[in-house]
Amino acid sequence: MKIRFQISLLRVCSFAFAFALALASSASAAVSDDEFNALKDLVTKQGQRLDQLEKTHQLAQEKLQQNQKTHEQDQQQIQKLQQQLDQTQKTADAAQQKADTAAQVVQGPSATHNFTMVGDAEVQFGKVDGSHSAFALADFAPIFLFRAHDNILFEAGFDINLQNNAPGSSGATTSIGLSFAQLDYLLNDYATLIGGYMVLPLGTYSERAAGWLNKIPDDPLPRDLLPGAGAGAQVRGAIGLGDSGQHLTYAIYGANGPGSVDGTGNHDQLDLDGNVGIKSDGTFGNLHGSPSAGGRIGWFYPLKSHYDLELGLSGQTGPWDNAGNRLWSAGVLDAAVHIGPFAEIKGEYIHSWVETDDVGTFKPHGWWIQGAYKLAGLHLELPVVNNLELVGRYDTINDGLGVNGDRYTFGYVYYFSNTLLFEGDYEVAKSATSDDLKHNRLVFQLSYGF
Repeated sequence: MKIRFQISLLRVCSFAFAFALALASSASAAVSDDEFNALKDLVTKQGQRLDQLEKTHQLAQEKLQQNQKTHEQDQQQIQKLQQQLDQTQKTADAAQQKADTAAQVVQGPSATHNFTMVGDAEVQFGKVDGSHSAFALADFAPIFLFRAHDNILFEAGFDINLQNNAPGSSGATTSIGLSFAQLDYLLNDYATLIGGYMVLPLGTYSERAAGWLNKIPDDPLPRDLLPGAGAGAQVRGAIGLGDSGQHLTYAIYGANGPGSVDGTGNHDQLDLDGNVGIKSDGTFGNLHGSPSAGGRIGWFYPLKSHYDLELGLSGQTGPWDNAGNRLWSAGVLDAAVHIGPFAEIKGEYIHSWVETDDVGTFKPHGWWIQGAYKLAGLHLELPVVNNLELVGRYDTINDGLGVNGDRYTFGYVYYFSNTLLFEGDYEVAKSATSDDLKHNRLVFQLSYGF
């Protein structure tokens, strides 16, 4: 309104000025017509400018009114959102109150939330020289995981497979074996206490590569020189080394250790996996008086993304005969290298010492090395080729009593997915001292991990 009043006042003053000029023109003959016309033109232009200024003012007023209306609408919308927020907060508070009430009524963990079953299953088809081709294996290996608390875990694994009965008998037998059953208690970020029937950290194969994770259907020959699991207790963990990603892993354990089939210390009575603390007559106790002790220390060094190196040294020693006079000992050196996301090399060297009553001390030993390369690293953009991984392995064993053998394995892994694998391998086993270690075999395996 102030601007409009100023414009009107200017307009009145202009007309008054023009009128005064007109009176002055009529009163004085000294003013010429040209001068009078010039002054008249100036007044006219000033009036036009005043008209334009008034129009601009009107537009500004309309814009101001529109902004005021928009502001009012925004305020209404803010109030509406605030009301919705208040209602949501009330609903959330009510839900939290119900949850707190339920937590007070129901104590303990939710079994459905903390229980998980994982594992793998395999089907094999193969042919060995001198025998018929057949489906050779149907295996199901579930692993049950239960989280009782933030730092209390339980895990158990079973191996269920179907086998033909011995020659001379009919039908087939389903066997169920306990692979491991252990309770884990997380002491802190650097240590976990484990007790039960444990997978032993002798090398890394048993813990990381067995079953469907292995890219070749059977185990390396020298793994037969080591127990796979043992009843006992263990402390394990990892310690970081600086900011480079390096860390040391460690495991220290005590277990019943190997036993003797008949209780004697004769070389052919060694039983690596039979001493679980319950005797054949049902009585409780270790088969011998002293448990075995063992452990592993490993060093992991990441060079860069997808490039890393791991070295490990592990061992175990303890008596194995019932009298506790004969020691069984073993040492394992393991190594693994990843060369980019497509290539890896790994292997183990295994050496053991067995004291006996009849042949003195003999020293079974062996080693294996395995390599794999994913053809996706060729960047050919071919669907079938990109899903293939070529694998190869050499393994050798010497039982320390004059029997030895070598085996060469070549094959592939086809990945239908990350968990569904189709493997094919051809093995050539050679031995000058044992027919059991001399054969050619073709085997295919379909594996599924879940």
